[in-house]
Amino acid sequence: MNTVVFACVHNAGRSQMAAAWFNALADAAKAHAVSAGTEPAARVHPEVLEAMREVGFDLTDRKPQKLTDDLAGRAQMLVTMGCGEQCPVVPGLRRDDWPLEDPKGKPIERVREIRDEVRARVSALLAREGWAPARSERRPDDGGAIVPCRQPSFDYETRPSGKG
Repeated sequence: MNTVVFACVHNAGRSQMAAAWFNALADAAKAHAVSAGTEPAARVHPEVLEAMREVGFDLTDRKPQKLTDDLAGRAQMLVTMGCGEQCPVVPGLRRDDWPLEDPKGKPIERVREIRDEVRARVSALLAREGWAPARSERRPDDGGAIVPCRQPSFDYETRPSGKG
């Protein structure tokens, strides 16, 4: 199982969106994601909660967490969110940096654009690494939105629920 850590400074916006998208779109047998920050905020930014709720994700129970050596030690890849010199560096991990604007305090229209860019980058990462599910394994969605189920807050997973 491959683990990807999406990290930024406060773990309250971009990294939360990225981990949610990753876990919803990835083949769960191949990879999963966690998110963390070097200086975690008290909560996920409200504008991020709203934008993600619009596409079927409920992140209200997510609590920003600190990027620890233990958390990083369980990962194979670190993706930072364009936080410049404040971005964490973890020796020994493959690293990618996505220069994404911080959604904090932005109008909801801009947060939606950031959310959609995060999804596109996650999809490209999954395709590049071979972690996307085979087409026949994809679950149907509900009218274009991914419907996540609640997962333990330990690893910030969000997976789509199938219709049953």
